Amino acid sequence: MVHTTTVADLRAAIERSGYYPELVAESIEAAIAGEEVSAFLVHHEATFDRDELRRHVTVLVLTANRLVVGHTDDAPADEANPTPYAVTSTEIVPLSRISSVAVSRTVANPDQHRAGAPPQDVVLTLGWGAVSRLDLEPAGCADPECEADHGFTGTASADDLSVRVSQAGEGQEAVRQALVFAGAVSAATATRG
Repeated sequence: MVHTTTVADLRAAIERSGYYPELVAESIEAAIAGEEVSAFLVHHEATFDRDELRRHVTVLVLTANRLVVGHTDDAPADEANPTPYAVTSTEIVPLSRISSVAVSRTVANPDQHRAGAPPQDVVLTLGWGAVSRLDLEPAGCADPECEADHGFTGTASADDLSVRVSQAGEGQEAVRQALVFAGAVSAATATRG
């Protein structure tokens, strides 16, 4: 969920997610280090891993100077760990490092879309240079008879974090909140030049 309020509101949103709230809140609050919260997004997602339900939560917190990225995953007991466990991590990104804020919206019946109508889903992708992806494929030419080696072609992109929020999975309010958070990050990074 997104708010432009306090750490108490952030904690309440983490608790509402129902996903190890004490663990997640402790990790995020330590990373915030007493800074005032400008906006946040709590995204709890469930996925299926073979015949198991796996859950994880991503918490994004915007402060005046930083983006705090928190992620917590759980795992069942296995050979190496005889009890179920969770791994929680945080990354602190100075706003000056954020190089891209990309928002993709999926809209049904685009010919009937009206301004302000909510999209079906939103994908927020943030880049700050920690992770880069290189997609390569063999290059070719227009000659169908050509057998020459044209090397490779591809694209390089920075996508350190992607969060997808959908009406079908999380509801219309969650999609709206993702858009509000995306706007807050975009506005905060616009002034950082």
